[in-house]
Amino acid sequence: MILSATASADSAGTGWSGWVLVVAAALVSGLLIAGPALRRRWPVAWWVCLGFPAAWLRVVRTWRPLMAGCGLALSRKAALTVVSGLVGNGAPPPQPRVPRRGLIRPTAGGFCLLVRLLPGQVPDDFAKVAPAMAHNWEVHAVRVSESRPGVVRIVASASDPLKEPRLPRQRGTGQMLRVVVGVLETGTRWVMDLRQIPHWLIVGATRSGKSTLINALVAGLARQPVALVGIDCEGGMELSLYRPRLSALATNRAQAVKLLGSLVDLTLDRMTLCREARVRNVWGLPEKKRPVPIVVIVDELAELFLVASRSEKEEAQAAGTALIRLAQLGAALGVFLVVAGQRVGSDLGPGVTALRAQLGGRVCHRVADPGTAEMALGDLNPDALHAAQSISPEAAGTAVLASADGWDRARSYLVSEEEAERVAEEYADLTPYLPELVGAGEEPSVVRLDRIDPNDLDD
Repeated sequence: MILSATASADSAGTGWSGWVLVVAAALVSGLLIAGPALRRRWPVAWWVCLGFPAAWLRVVRTWRPLMAGCGLALSRKAALTVVSGLVGNGAPPPQPRVPRRGLIRPTAGGFCLLVRLLPGQVPDDFAKVAPAMAHNWEVHAVRVSESRPGVVRIVASASDPLKEPRLPRQRGTGQMLRVVVGVLETGTRWVMDLRQIPHWLIVGATRSGKSTLINALVAGLARQPVALVGIDCEGGMELSLYRPRLSALATNRAQAVKLLGSLVDLTLDRMTLCREARVRNVWGLPEKKRPVPIVVIVDELAELFLVASRSEKEEAQAAGTALIRLAQLGAALGVFLVVAGQRVGSDLGPGVTALRAQLGGRVCHRVADPGTAEMALGDLNPDALHAAQSISPEAAGTAVLASADGWDRARSYLVSEEEAERVAEEYADLTPYLPELVGAGEEPSVVRLDRIDPNDLDD
């Protein structure tokens, strides 16, 4: 009886194991067959189910030979090799010591891992062999950055997320002064958060994607109860598209000087308001006293600084001084700058260099001269400068963005001029009335919106 019961139990266990194997094989076969369709429609699900396990296996299998082949492994001491031959009776010498890696964690479109450096190694040693890692692991690109002293972070992208970025569906107004404008090379969203980085410099040649990025930014901000102010000294050819949503627009340098002067006065008034309330910024004011945030968009910065006569020189100096003051004072007082141009160089005058120092966020598309890329990124990161100079004319919309926290390659969503104009008209009723700017520049049609509370907005 006991033998019979044991045999029955073994038979049942064997049956269950067989069924598990059959089900597992069916699932794997189904995933492989449906893989192409799954990858097109649900790329993240495809990556988690199929792509990442295969990539994980390649990394584990090739880690030691890859490190040795790239010169990142350290040989054992010669004495150990001799002892191994004597004691082991001709046994093979000990394997070289390779950097120790951490867990391989999946991301939305790739994976990442931490690696501890061996004595004598620096992060640049790993950055130089990033292309070899990408080829061995069969991924699109590998980025290496320092995580902490002695440890580097390796981020791999399985495919090129910048190839066809998809504009997400807009739901509500979003968080105040925070707009998703594109996608990063890592596959994550490209977010321009003016509360975190208040002032931005955007450069790019004609048809490089600069205007598309501004369209995406304005389309996002137009849905929020903020004031948009435009300065376009090329007759308003670019920013006049958003006229229904602008609280003020200057279309030549004389108007720009007057408008910037009014903005400086408005900023000083807000400073007095904060000082009387004993708070350090406008966000610390009570709800009923909190002024509306203002985003100033300057298109073609060079038109403000190019001079041909003495009178124009005085106007350019006045405009540059006002912009610098807004950049220095505006972040705490609810005034934010987005400055764009095809060419930005030190030859435009010392005011441009002083202004550049106040613009913490930088975006560099393909540019026509190396000086513009140097002005945008040279003082932040040499690697970012090299990446920006490598952008090809076919990669319209691709850019390198940098700040004090690091740099990334990114691409903005394709927002056409027609779409940006439609959004500006749709949300024209949110345009705040700013009496301080009445008469400064051209005056669009406005409605009154005196106070806002950013904490009431949905994230």
